Amino acid sequence: MAVEVRVPTILRDYTSGERVVLASGASVATVIDDLDVNYPGIAERLLDDSGLRRFVNVYLNDEDVRVLDGLDTVVADNDSITILPAVAGG
Repeated sequence: MAVEVRVPTILRDYTSGERVVLASGASVATVIDDLDVNYPGIAERLLDDSGLRRFVNVYLNDEDVRVLDGLDTVVADNDSITILPAVAGG
């Protein structure tokens, strides 16, 4: 099953400049695994030992996966995942 993944500018070096890529998987975690197969190194920028990195937000169809089932959130065919780095400053 294929899902559309929107990639932020800061991670587009991994996707050869592509802002939208396709990936497959039954959960957010397996989609990230598939991304890393096709775009090596991207998973390291999204995940750490405890799961999603603190300043990385991932949305499935505009819902924050942290309020769903986190990396175990089920992904369906034609869903959309958006990766957004958190922005801070003053």
